[in-house]
Amino acid sequence: MKICASSYCNFLCRVQLMFLKDLTPALPPSMSGSWGRERILLPSLPNASARKLFLIVLIIFVFWVIFMASKDHTEFMVHLNNPIILRRWHIFKEFLHSEELKNTPVSVEAELEVTTILEKLNLQIPPRPFRNHSSTTSAKQSTATIHNPQRTYCVGDQLNVLLVAKDYFGNRKEYGGDFLRARISSPALKAGASGKVTDFNNGTYLVSFTLFWEGQVSLSILLMHPSEGVSALWRARNQGYGRIIFTGQFLNGTSPVLTECGLTLNTSAELCQYLDARDHEAFYCLKLPGVPCEALTYMRSKNSNISYLSLKEKLLFQRFNIGVEVVKNLSIMVSPCNNKTKNKKKKCQIGMETPFPGGYTVKGRWITAHCEQNEFRAIEDINNCLARKLIYLMGDSTLRQWIYYLSKVVKTLKFFDRHGAGPFKTHILLDTERHVLVQWKKHSHPFVTNKLFSMKDDNYIPREIDQVAGDSGTAIVIGFGQHFRPFPINVFIRRAINVKKAIERLFLRSPETKVIIKMENIREINEHVEIFSDFHGSIQNLIIRDIFRDLNVGIIDAWDMTVAYRSEDVHPLESVIESQIGMFLNYIC
Repeated sequence: MKICASSYCNFLCRVQLMFLKDLTPALPPSMSGSWGRERILLPSLPNASARKLFLIVLIIFVFWVIFMASKDHTEFMVHLNNPIILRRWHIFKEFLHSEELKNTPVSVEAELEVTTILEKLNLQIPPRPFRNHSSTTSAKQSTATIHNPQRTYCVGDQLNVLLVAKDYFGNRKEYGGDFLRARISSPALKAGASGKVTDFNNGTYLVSFTLFWEGQVSLSILLMHPSEGVSALWRARNQGYGRIIFTGQFLNGTSPVLTECGLTLNTSAELCQYLDARDHEAFYCLKLPGVPCEALTYMRSKNSNISYLSLKEKLLFQRFNIGVEVVKNLSIMVSPCNNKTKNKKKKCQIGMETPFPGGYTVKGRWITAHCEQNEFRAIEDINNCLARKLIYLMGDSTLRQWIYYLSKVVKTLKFFDRHGAGPFKTHILLDTERHVLVQWKKHSHPFVTNKLFSMKDDNYIPREIDQVAGDSGTAIVIGFGQHFRPFPINVFIRRAINVKKAIERLFLRSPETKVIIKMENIREINEHVEIFSDFHGSIQNLIIRDIFRDLNVGIIDAWDMTVAYRSEDVHPLESVIESQIGMFLNYIC
Protein backbone atom coordinates (compact mmCIF):
# COMPACT_ATOMS: atom_id res chain seq x y z
CA MET A 1 0.00 0.00 0.00
CA LYS A 2 1.30 3.45 -0.88
CA ILE A 3 0.25 4.85 2.48
CA CYS A 4 2.79 2.57 4.15
CA ALA A 5 5.73 3.49 1.90
CA SER A 6 7.70 5.31 4.60
CA SER A 7 9.47 3.59 7.49
CA TYR A 8 6.97 5.25 9.79
CA CYS A 9 3.97 3.75 7.96
CA ASN A 10 5.67 0.32 7.68
CA PHE A 11 5.93 0.39 11.43
CA LEU A 12 2.20 1.17 11.76
CA CYS A 13 1.19 -1.53 9.30
CA ARG A 14 3.16 -4.19 11.21
CA VAL A 15 1.54 -3.17 14.48
CA GLN A 16 -1.96 -3.11 12.97
CA LEU A 17 -1.63 -6.55 11.34
CA MET A 18 -0.58 -8.06 14.67
CA PHE A 19 -3.32 -6.20 16.46
CA LEU A 20 -6.07 -7.26 14.01
CA LYS A 21 -5.23 -10.94 14.10
CA ASP A 22 -7.75 -11.66 16.82
CA LEU A 23 -9.56 -8.34 17.00
CA THR A 24 -12.93 -9.12 15.41
CA PRO A 25 -13.97 -12.02 17.69
CA ALA A 26 -13.12 -9.92 20.74
CA LEU A 27 -15.69 -7.24 19.97
CA PRO A 28 -18.84 -7.55 22.11
CA PRO A 29 -22.17 -7.77 20.25
CA SER A 30 -23.54 -4.75 22.06
CA MET A 31 -20.79 -2.40 20.79
CA SER A 32 -22.22 0.72 19.17
CA GLY A 33 -20.71 3.54 17.11
CA SER A 34 -18.34 3.08 14.23
CA TRP A 35 -17.26 -0.41 15.26
CA GLY A 36 -20.88 -1.46 15.43
CA ARG A 37 -21.52 -0.10 11.96
CA GLU A 38 -18.44 -1.94 10.74
CA ARG A 39 -19.94 -5.24 11.93
CA ILE A 40 -22.95 -4.55 9.71
CA LEU A 41 -20.72 -3.71 6.73
CA LEU A 42 -18.30 -6.63 7.10
CA PRO A 43 -20.70 -9.43 6.01
CA SER A 44 -21.35 -7.53 2.77
CA LEU A 45 -17.66 -7.84 1.81
CA PRO A 46 -16.93 -10.84 -0.46
CA ASN A 47 -14.28 -12.65 1.60
CA ALA A 48 -12.14 -12.59 4.75
CA SER A 49 -9.18 -10.89 3.01
CA ALA A 50 -11.35 -8.00 1.92
CA ARG A 51 -12.76 -7.62 5.43
CA LYS A 52 -9.27 -7.61 6.93
CA LEU A 53 -8.13 -5.01 4.38
CA PHE A 54 -11.13 -2.84 5.24
CA LEU A 55 -10.25 -3.00 8.95
CA ILE A 56 -6.63 -2.03 8.24
CA VAL A 57 -7.65 0.99 6.16
CA LEU A 58 -10.18 2.11 8.78
CA ILE A 59 -7.70 1.89 11.67
CA ILE A 60 -5.06 3.74 9.68
CA PHE A 61 -7.57 6.49 8.89
CA VAL A 62 -8.65 6.88 12.55
CA PHE A 63 -5.04 6.89 13.74
CA TRP A 64 -4.09 9.46 11.08
CA VAL A 65 -6.91 11.84 12.15
CA ILE A 66 -5.88 11.63 15.81
CA PHE A 67 -2.21 11.97 14.88
CA MET A 68 -2.70 15.09 12.72
CA ALA A 69 -4.90 16.72 15.37
CA SER A 70 -2.13 16.41 17.92
CA LYS A 71 0.06 19.57 18.19
CA ASP A 72 3.06 17.37 19.03
CA HIS A 73 2.82 15.10 15.98
CA THR A 74 6.10 16.38 14.57
CA GLU A 75 7.96 15.52 17.75
CA PHE A 76 6.28 12.11 17.80
CA MET A 77 7.49 11.35 14.26
CA VAL A 78 11.01 12.36 15.20
CA HIS A 79 10.97 9.86 18.08
CA LEU A 80 9.65 7.08 15.84
CA ASN A 81 12.35 7.68 13.26
CA ASN A 82 15.06 8.03 15.92
CA PRO A 83 14.59 5.25 18.50
CA ILE A 84 17.75 6.41 20.30
CA ILE A 85 17.63 10.19 20.88
CA LEU A 86 20.66 11.86 22.43
CA ARG A 87 20.14 15.05 24.41
CA ARG A 88 21.30 17.64 21.88
CA TRP A 89 22.70 20.78 23.41
CA HIS A 90 24.25 21.66 20.07
CA ILE A 91 21.60 24.17 19.10
CA PHE A 92 22.56 24.40 15.43
CA LYS A 93 21.65 20.76 14.90
CA GLU A 94 18.04 21.48 15.86
CA PHE A 95 15.87 22.73 13.01
CA LEU A 96 12.56 23.97 14.34
CA HIS A 97 9.67 25.77 12.70
CA SER A 98 10.04 29.54 13.08
CA GLU A 99 6.48 29.72 14.41
CA GLU A 100 7.70 27.94 17.53
CA LEU A 101 9.72 31.03 18.46
CA LYS A 102 6.71 33.30 18.62
CA ASN A 103 4.05 32.28 21.09
CA THR A 104 5.61 30.06 23.75
CA PRO A 105 5.02 31.28 27.35
CA VAL A 106 8.77 31.64 27.90
CA SER A 107 9.26 33.79 24.80
CA VAL A 108 6.27 36.01 25.64
CA GLU A 109 7.71 36.66 29.11
CA ALA A 110 11.21 37.30 27.71
CA GLU A 111 9.96 39.64 24.98
CA LEU A 112 8.02 41.63 27.57
CA GLU A 113 11.23 42.04 29.58
CA VAL A 114 13.12 43.10 26.43
CA THR A 115 10.43 45.67 25.63
CA THR A 116 10.47 47.08 29.18
CA ILE A 117 14.25 47.63 29.10
CA LEU A 118 14.08 49.12 25.60
CA GLU A 119 11.36 51.59 26.65
CA LYS A 120 13.49 52.65 29.62
CA LEU A 121 16.46 53.28 27.33
CA ASN A 122 14.36 55.26 24.85
CA LEU A 123 13.41 57.60 27.70
CA GLN A 124 17.10 58.08 28.58
CA ILE A 125 18.09 58.74 24.95
CA PRO A 126 15.31 60.92 23.51
CA PRO A 127 15.45 62.29 19.94
CA ARG A 128 17.36 65.58 19.71
CA PRO A 129 16.81 68.29 17.09
CA PHE A 130 19.58 68.55 14.50
CA ARG A 131 19.35 71.61 12.30
CA ASN A 132 23.00 71.97 11.32
CA HIS A 133 26.49 71.26 12.63
CA SER A 134 26.81 74.70 14.25
CA SER A 135 23.82 74.04 16.52
CA THR A 136 25.46 70.94 18.05
CA THR A 137 27.67 70.91 21.16
CA SER A 138 31.10 72.44 20.70
CA ALA A 139 33.96 71.30 22.94
CA LYS A 140 35.80 74.57 22.24
CA GLN A 141 32.87 76.80 23.24
CA SER A 142 31.78 74.73 26.25
CA THR A 143 33.21 75.62 29.66
CA ALA A 144 34.39 73.55 32.60
CA THR A 145 35.14 75.07 36.02
CA ILE A 146 35.97 73.57 39.37
CA HIS A 147 32.92 73.72 41.62
CA ASN A 148 33.68 75.18 45.09
CA PRO A 149 37.48 75.28 44.63
CA GLN A 150 39.62 74.65 47.73
CA ARG A 151 43.05 75.91 48.77
CA THR A 152 44.13 72.38 49.70
CA TYR A 153 43.03 69.05 48.24
CA CYS A 154 43.62 65.85 50.18
CA VAL A 155 43.83 62.23 49.13
CA GLY A 156 40.29 60.84 49.38
CA ASP A 157 38.55 64.15 48.62
CA GLN A 158 36.05 64.51 45.83
CA LEU A 159 36.67 67.10 43.16
CA ASN A 160 33.62 68.37 41.26
CA VAL A 161 33.74 70.11 37.90
CA LEU A 162 30.73 71.92 36.45
CA LEU A 163 30.53 71.65 32.67
CA VAL A 164 28.25 73.94 30.67
CA ALA A 165 27.62 72.74 27.11
CA LYS A 166 27.42 75.38 24.37
CA ASP A 167 26.99 75.26 20.61
CA TYR A 168 29.41 76.65 18.01
CA PHE A 169 27.86 80.12 18.35
CA GLY A 170 28.49 80.11 22.10
CA ASN A 171 24.82 79.62 22.96
CA ARG A 172 24.13 77.48 26.00
CA LYS A 173 22.47 74.16 25.20
CA GLU A 174 19.00 73.67 26.66
CA TYR A 175 19.14 69.87 26.84
CA GLY A 176 21.64 67.19 27.81
CA GLY A 177 22.61 63.83 26.33
CA ASP A 178 26.22 64.57 25.32
CA PHE A 179 28.48 61.51 25.51
CA LEU A 180 31.43 62.51 27.72
CA ARG A 181 34.49 60.68 29.02
CA ALA A 182 36.23 61.98 32.13
CA ARG A 183 39.62 61.04 33.57
CA ILE A 184 42.25 62.26 36.00
CA SER A 185 45.89 61.30 35.60
CA SER A 186 49.47 61.78 36.74
CA PRO A 187 51.69 60.57 33.87
CA ALA A 188 54.86 60.58 35.99
CA LEU A 189 53.24 58.12 38.40
CA LYS A 190 51.52 56.12 35.63
CA ALA A 191 48.36 56.89 37.57
CA GLY A 192 44.83 57.32 36.29
CA ALA A 193 41.17 57.05 37.30
CA SER A 194 37.75 57.50 35.70
CA GLY A 195 35.42 60.36 36.48
CA LYS A 196 31.67 60.06 36.99
CA VAL A 197 29.38 62.22 34.83
CA THR A 198 25.95 63.36 36.08
CA ASP A 199 23.67 64.79 33.37
CA PHE A 200 21.16 67.40 34.59
CA ASN A 201 19.41 67.28 31.18
CA ASN A 202 19.54 71.06 30.78
CA GLY A 203 22.95 71.48 29.15
CA THR A 204 24.93 71.28 32.41
CA TYR A 205 26.90 68.34 33.77
CA LEU A 206 28.57 67.59 37.09
CA VAL A 207 31.81 65.64 36.60
CA SER A 208 33.05 64.08 39.86
CA PHE A 209 36.56 62.77 40.53
CA THR A 210 37.86 60.93 43.59
CA LEU A 211 41.41 62.03 44.39
CA PHE A 212 43.05 58.65 44.98
CA TRP A 213 46.75 59.66 45.08
CA GLU A 214 48.94 62.63 45.96
CA GLY A 215 50.88 64.88 43.64
CA GLN A 216 50.09 66.89 40.54
CA VAL A 217 46.81 65.68 39.03
CA SER A 218 45.55 66.68 35.58
CA LEU A 219 41.88 66.72 34.59
CA SER A 220 40.52 65.60 31.23
CA ILE A 221 36.95 65.76 29.92
CA LEU A 222 36.41 64.59 26.35
CA LEU A 223 33.35 65.29 24.25
CA MET A 224 33.04 61.93 22.49
CA HIS A 225 29.74 62.72 20.70
CA PRO A 226 27.34 65.66 21.00
CA SER A 227 23.79 64.83 22.07
CA GLU A 228 22.64 65.17 18.47
CA GLY A 229 25.18 62.53 17.44
CA VAL A 230 24.11 60.25 20.29
CA SER A 231 20.49 60.56 19.16
CA ALA A 232 21.48 59.74 15.57
CA LEU A 233 23.55 56.69 16.63
CA TRP A 234 20.70 55.36 18.76
CA ARG A 235 18.14 55.74 15.99
CA ALA A 236 20.45 54.23 13.37
CA ARG A 237 21.42 51.28 15.56
CA ASN A 238 17.83 50.16 16.03
CA GLN A 239 16.86 50.69 12.41
CA GLY A 240 18.29 47.56 10.82
CA TYR A 241 20.67 44.59 10.64
CA GLY A 242 22.34 45.38 7.32
CA ARG A 243 25.66 46.83 8.54
CA ILE A 244 27.27 43.38 8.74
CA ILE A 245 27.25 40.70 6.02
CA PHE A 246 27.69 37.07 7.14
CA THR A 247 28.88 34.35 4.78
CA GLY A 248 28.35 30.71 5.69
CA GLN A 249 30.49 27.90 4.32
CA PHE A 250 28.72 24.58 3.79
CA LEU A 251 30.26 21.26 2.83
CA ASN A 252 28.78 19.80 -0.36
CA GLY A 253 30.34 16.35 -0.35
CA THR A 254 33.99 17.32 -0.18
CA SER A 255 33.67 20.78 -1.74
CA PRO A 256 33.03 23.98 0.25
CA VAL A 257 30.17 26.18 -1.00
CA LEU A 258 29.21 29.66 0.22
CA THR A 259 25.90 31.37 0.95
CA GLU A 260 24.55 34.47 2.67
CA CYS A 261 23.60 34.23 6.36
CA GLY A 262 22.40 36.56 9.10
CA LEU A 263 20.35 37.23 12.20
CA THR A 264 17.54 38.03 9.78
CA LEU A 265 17.25 37.68 6.01
CA ASN A 266 14.74 39.67 4.01
CA THR A 267 13.94 37.10 1.33
CA SER A 268 11.24 34.68 0.25
CA ALA A 269 13.83 32.05 -0.74
CA GLU A 270 14.14 28.79 1.19
CA LEU A 271 16.18 29.18 4.36
CA CYS A 272 18.18 27.03 6.72
CA GLN A 273 16.82 27.99 10.13
CA TYR A 274 19.00 27.60 13.21
CA LEU A 275 16.57 28.29 16.01
CA ASP A 276 16.44 28.05 19.78
CA ALA A 277 12.77 28.11 20.75
CA ARG A 278 13.46 28.20 24.48
CA ASP A 279 15.70 31.27 24.38
CA HIS A 280 14.06 32.90 21.36
CA GLU A 281 17.33 33.05 19.40
CA ALA A 282 17.54 32.72 15.62
CA PHE A 283 20.07 32.66 12.80
CA TYR A 284 19.46 31.95 9.13
CA CYS A 285 21.30 31.00 5.94
CA LEU A 286 20.05 30.88 2.37
CA LYS A 287 19.43 27.22 1.52
CA LEU A 288 21.77 25.86 -1.13
CA PRO A 289 20.17 23.39 -3.58
CA GLY A 290 21.00 19.83 -2.64
CA VAL A 291 23.06 20.83 0.41
CA PRO A 292 21.67 19.84 3.85
CA CYS A 293 21.38 22.57 6.48
CA GLU A 294 23.42 20.37 8.83
CA ALA A 295 26.43 20.79 6.53
CA LEU A 296 27.22 24.30 7.85
CA THR A 297 30.90 24.24 8.81
CA TYR A 298 32.39 27.76 8.90
CA MET A 299 31.38 31.41 9.03
CA ARG A 300 32.93 34.82 8.47
CA SER A 301 31.64 38.39 8.19
CA LYS A 302 32.49 41.76 6.70
CA ASN A 303 31.24 45.31 7.06
CA SER A 304 28.71 46.37 4.46
CA ASN A 305 28.31 49.80 2.86
CA ILE A 306 24.86 50.19 4.40
CA SER A 307 24.41 53.14 6.75
CA TYR A 308 21.30 54.37 8.53
CA LEU A 309 22.77 57.84 9.09
CA SER A 310 21.99 60.82 6.89
CA LEU A 311 24.81 62.62 5.08
CA LYS A 312 24.40 65.56 7.47
CA GLU A 313 24.64 63.26 10.50
CA LYS A 314 27.79 61.59 9.19
CA LEU A 315 29.63 64.91 9.51
CA LEU A 316 29.32 64.57 13.28
CA PHE A 317 31.41 61.39 13.20
CA GLN A 318 34.46 62.54 11.30
CA ARG A 319 37.57 61.91 13.37
CA PHE A 320 38.21 65.57 14.25
CA ASN A 321 34.73 65.75 15.83
CA ILE A 322 35.21 62.74 18.13
CA GLY A 323 36.93 62.77 21.51
CA VAL A 324 37.61 66.51 21.58
CA GLU A 325 39.05 67.91 24.82
CA VAL A 326 36.78 70.29 26.75
CA VAL A 327 39.15 70.98 29.65
CA LYS A 328 42.57 72.44 28.82
CA ASN A 329 45.50 72.91 31.20
CA LEU A 330 43.40 72.26 34.30
CA SER A 331 45.28 70.60 37.14
CA ILE A 332 45.48 70.61 40.93
CA MET A 333 47.97 69.58 43.64
CA VAL A 334 46.83 66.82 46.01
CA SER A 335 48.36 66.45 49.48
CA PRO A 336 48.40 63.33 51.69
CA CYS A 337 46.68 65.07 54.66
CA ASN A 338 47.45 62.22 57.07
CA ASN A 339 44.95 63.47 59.64
CA LYS A 340 42.18 61.64 57.77
CA THR A 341 41.26 58.22 59.16
CA LYS A 342 40.92 55.32 56.76
CA ASN A 343 37.95 53.01 57.05
CA LYS A 344 38.77 49.30 57.06
CA LYS A 345 37.48 47.72 53.87
CA LYS A 346 36.05 44.22 53.46
CA LYS A 347 37.87 41.71 51.31
CA CYS A 348 36.84 41.78 47.64
CA GLN A 349 34.27 39.05 47.09
CA ILE A 350 31.47 38.01 44.79
CA GLY A 351 28.16 39.77 45.32
CA MET A 352 29.69 43.12 46.30
CA GLU A 353 28.26 46.27 44.76
CA THR A 354 30.89 47.84 42.53
CA PRO A 355 30.75 51.65 42.44
CA PHE A 356 32.05 53.84 39.61
CA PRO A 357 34.88 54.51 39.70
CA GLY A 358 35.75 51.25 41.40
CA GLY A 359 39.48 51.90 41.61
CA TYR A 360 42.54 53.50 40.05
CA THR A 361 45.90 52.63 38.60
CA VAL A 362 49.29 53.62 40.01
CA LYS A 363 52.61 52.44 38.55
CA GLY A 364 50.78 50.03 36.27
CA ARG A 365 48.83 48.32 39.07
CA TRP A 366 45.07 48.38 39.59
CA ILE A 367 43.96 49.20 43.13
CA THR A 368 40.33 48.73 44.11
CA ALA A 369 38.72 51.53 46.07
CA HIS A 370 35.72 49.73 47.57
CA CYS A 371 37.26 46.48 48.88
CA GLU A 372 40.52 45.01 50.13
CA GLN A 373 42.28 42.98 47.45
CA ASN A 374 44.94 40.34 47.89
CA GLU A 375 48.10 40.54 45.81
CA PHE A 376 48.59 37.76 43.26
CA ARG A 377 51.90 38.88 41.85
CA ALA A 378 53.90 35.85 42.99
CA ILE A 379 53.52 32.71 40.85
CA GLU A 380 53.21 30.58 43.98
CA ASP A 381 50.15 32.58 45.08
CA ILE A 382 48.55 32.24 41.65
CA ASN A 383 49.22 28.49 41.58
CA ASN A 384 47.75 28.01 45.05
CA CYS A 385 44.63 29.89 44.01
CA LEU A 386 44.18 27.95 40.77
CA ALA A 387 44.74 24.51 42.31
CA ARG A 388 41.82 22.13 41.65
CA LYS A 389 39.89 24.80 39.75
CA LEU A 390 37.78 24.39 36.62
CA ILE A 391 37.58 27.78 34.91
CA TYR A 392 35.33 28.41 31.92
CA LEU A 393 35.83 31.64 29.97
CA MET A 394 32.83 32.31 27.73
CA GLY A 395 32.81 35.29 25.42
CA ASP A 396 34.80 37.31 22.93
CA SER A 397 38.50 37.76 22.21
CA THR A 398 38.97 40.19 25.12
CA LEU A 399 38.46 37.14 27.34
CA ARG A 400 40.67 35.02 25.10
CA GLN A 401 43.46 37.42 26.14
CA TRP A 402 43.15 35.94 29.63
CA ILE A 403 44.10 32.47 28.48
CA TYR A 404 47.10 33.80 26.55
CA TYR A 405 48.24 35.78 29.60
CA LEU A 406 47.87 32.79 31.96
CA SER A 407 49.83 30.52 29.62
CA LYS A 408 52.62 33.10 29.57
CA VAL A 409 52.77 33.69 33.33
CA VAL A 410 51.89 30.27 34.78
CA LYS A 411 54.40 27.96 33.14
CA THR A 412 52.76 24.77 34.44
CA LEU A 413 49.62 25.52 32.40
CA LYS A 414 50.03 23.88 28.99
CA PHE A 415 47.82 24.13 25.93
CA PHE A 416 45.85 20.99 25.14
CA ASP A 417 45.31 20.46 21.42
CA ARG A 418 41.57 20.17 21.05
CA HIS A 419 41.99 20.30 17.27
CA GLY A 420 40.45 23.05 15.20
CA ALA A 421 42.29 25.95 13.61
CA GLY A 422 42.53 29.71 13.88
CA PRO A 423 42.33 32.10 16.84
CA PHE A 424 38.63 31.39 17.49
CA LYS A 425 38.88 27.67 18.14
CA THR A 426 38.24 26.47 21.69
CA HIS A 427 41.42 26.99 23.76
CA ILE A 428 42.21 24.75 26.74
CA LEU A 429 45.00 25.05 29.33
CA LEU A 430 45.76 22.11 31.61
CA ASP A 431 47.91 21.52 34.68
CA THR A 432 47.43 17.83 35.41
CA GLU A 433 49.48 17.85 38.61
CA ARG A 434 47.43 20.61 40.23
CA HIS A 435 44.20 19.50 38.49
CA VAL A 436 43.61 22.86 36.82
CA LEU A 437 41.57 23.41 33.67
CA VAL A 438 41.11 26.77 31.96
CA GLN A 439 38.93 26.86 28.84
CA TRP A 440 38.01 29.72 26.50
CA LYS A 441 35.16 29.32 24.06
CA LYS A 442 33.75 32.07 21.87
CA HIS A 443 30.14 33.13 22.17
CA SER A 444 27.83 32.38 19.28
CA HIS A 445 25.95 34.69 16.90
CA PRO A 446 26.57 37.46 16.27
CA PHE A 447 30.32 36.98 15.95
CA VAL A 448 31.89 39.66 13.75
CA THR A 449 35.25 38.93 12.11
CA ASN A 450 36.65 38.58 8.61
CA LYS A 451 38.58 35.50 9.77
CA LEU A 452 36.97 32.12 9.14
CA PHE A 453 35.67 30.45 12.32
CA SER A 454 34.19 27.02 12.91
CA MET A 455 30.47 26.38 13.42
CA LYS A 456 30.87 22.69 14.18
CA ASP A 457 30.66 23.01 17.96
CA ASP A 458 29.08 26.46 18.16
CA ASN A 459 26.76 27.21 21.08
CA TYR A 460 25.09 30.17 22.71
CA ILE A 461 26.50 31.03 26.16
CA PRO A 462 23.27 30.00 28.00
CA ARG A 463 23.56 26.51 26.48
CA GLU A 464 27.24 26.34 27.51
CA ILE A 465 26.32 27.30 31.08
CA ASP A 466 23.65 24.58 31.08
CA GLN A 467 26.38 22.00 30.47
CA VAL A 468 28.50 23.04 33.47
CA ALA A 469 27.92 20.78 36.48
CA GLY A 470 29.35 23.32 38.90
CA ASP A 471 30.82 23.07 42.39
CA SER A 472 32.92 25.14 44.79
CA GLY A 473 35.97 24.65 42.58
CA THR A 474 34.25 25.83 39.40
CA ALA A 475 34.28 29.40 38.11
CA ILE A 476 32.64 30.86 35.01
CA VAL A 477 33.65 34.20 33.49
CA ILE A 478 31.28 35.73 30.94
CA GLY A 479 32.17 38.65 28.67
CA PHE A 480 30.34 39.69 25.51
CA GLY A 481 29.29 42.91 23.88
CA GLN A 482 31.80 44.15 21.30
CA HIS A 483 30.31 41.93 18.57
CA PHE A 484 26.78 43.10 19.39
CA ARG A 485 27.43 46.81 18.79
CA PRO A 486 26.49 46.76 15.07
CA PHE A 487 23.02 45.27 15.73
CA PRO A 488 19.73 46.51 17.20
CA ILE A 489 19.93 46.67 20.98
CA ASN A 490 17.13 44.12 21.48
CA VAL A 491 19.55 41.38 20.29
CA PHE A 492 21.93 42.21 23.15
CA ILE A 493 19.16 42.62 25.74
CA ARG A 494 17.69 39.22 24.86
CA ARG A 495 21.07 37.51 25.11
CA ALA A 496 21.80 39.13 28.48
CA ILE A 497 18.42 37.98 29.81
CA ASN A 498 19.04 34.44 28.56
CA VAL A 499 22.48 34.38 30.19
CA LYS A 500 20.91 35.53 33.46
CA LYS A 501 18.31 32.75 33.32
CA ALA A 502 21.04 30.18 32.65
CA ILE A 503 23.00 31.41 35.68
CA GLU A 504 19.85 31.14 37.79
CA ARG A 505 19.43 27.52 36.64
CA LEU A 506 23.11 26.88 37.48
CA PHE A 507 22.67 28.30 40.99
CA LEU A 508 19.66 26.04 41.59
CA ARG A 509 21.78 22.92 41.03
CA SER A 510 25.10 24.34 42.23
CA PRO A 511 24.85 27.55 44.28
CA GLU A 512 28.54 27.39 45.26
CA THR A 513 29.73 27.87 41.66
CA LYS A 514 31.36 31.27 41.19
CA VAL A 515 30.19 33.44 38.29
CA ILE A 516 31.97 36.63 37.22
CA ILE A 517 30.74 39.11 34.61
CA LYS A 518 33.43 41.02 32.71
CA MET A 519 32.09 44.31 31.40
CA GLU A 520 33.00 45.80 28.02
CA ASN A 521 36.14 47.89 27.61
CA ILE A 522 36.62 51.04 25.55
CA ARG A 523 38.25 50.69 22.14
CA GLU A 524 40.03 52.70 19.46
CA ILE A 525 38.25 55.47 17.61
CA ASN A 526 38.06 54.50 13.94
CA GLU A 527 36.06 55.31 10.85
CA HIS A 528 33.33 52.77 11.67
CA VAL A 529 31.74 54.87 14.41
CA GLU A 530 28.18 53.91 13.46
CA ILE A 531 29.09 50.27 14.06
CA PHE A 532 31.66 50.30 16.87
CA SER A 533 31.28 53.57 18.82
CA ASP A 534 31.94 53.32 22.55
CA PHE A 535 28.53 54.89 23.03
CA HIS A 536 27.05 51.48 22.13
CA GLY A 537 29.33 49.79 24.64
CA SER A 538 28.40 52.22 27.41
CA ILE A 539 24.69 51.48 26.88
CA GLN A 540 25.35 47.73 26.90
CA ASN A 541 27.25 48.07 30.20
CA LEU A 542 24.24 49.87 31.70
CA ILE A 543 22.02 47.00 30.55
CA ILE A 544 24.33 44.40 32.10
CA ARG A 545 24.35 46.20 35.44
CA ASP A 546 20.57 46.47 35.37
CA ILE A 547 19.88 42.84 34.42
CA PHE A 548 22.44 41.24 36.78
CA ARG A 549 21.99 43.57 39.76
CA ASP A 550 20.10 40.98 41.86
CA LEU A 551 22.36 38.01 41.10
CA ASN A 552 25.18 36.85 43.36
CA VAL A 553 27.90 37.43 40.77
CA GLY A 554 31.20 39.27 40.67
CA ILE A 555 31.70 42.26 38.40
CA ILE A 556 34.97 43.16 36.67
CA ASP A 557 34.51 46.68 35.31
CA ALA A 558 36.77 46.58 32.26
CA TRP A 559 35.38 49.96 31.15
CA ASP A 560 36.55 51.63 34.36
CA MET A 561 39.96 49.97 34.07
CA THR A 562 40.60 50.82 30.42
CA VAL A 563 39.61 54.47 30.93
CA ALA A 564 41.95 54.67 33.94
CA TYR A 565 44.82 53.06 31.98
CA ARG A 566 43.84 55.01 28.85
CA SER A 567 43.98 51.74 26.94
CA GLU A 568 42.14 52.71 23.76
CA ASP A 569 42.29 49.41 21.93
CA VAL A 570 39.66 46.70 21.52
CA HIS A 571 42.31 44.34 22.94
CA PRO A 572 43.58 46.11 26.07
CA LEU A 573 47.17 46.39 27.24
CA GLU A 574 48.71 43.43 29.07
CA SER A 575 48.76 45.47 32.29
CA VAL A 576 44.96 45.77 32.01
CA ILE A 577 44.60 42.01 31.49
CA GLU A 578 46.81 41.41 34.53
CA SER A 579 44.56 43.71 36.60
CA GLN A 580 41.41 41.94 35.40
CA ILE A 581 42.81 38.52 36.25
CA GLY A 582 43.93 39.87 39.63
CA MET A 583 40.34 40.86 40.41
CA PHE A 584 39.15 37.45 39.20
CA LEU A 585 41.56 35.62 41.52
CA ASN A 586 40.33 37.75 44.42
CA TYR A 587 36.78 36.64 43.65
CA ILE A 588 37.53 32.90 43.52
CA CYS A 589 40.13 32.58 46.33
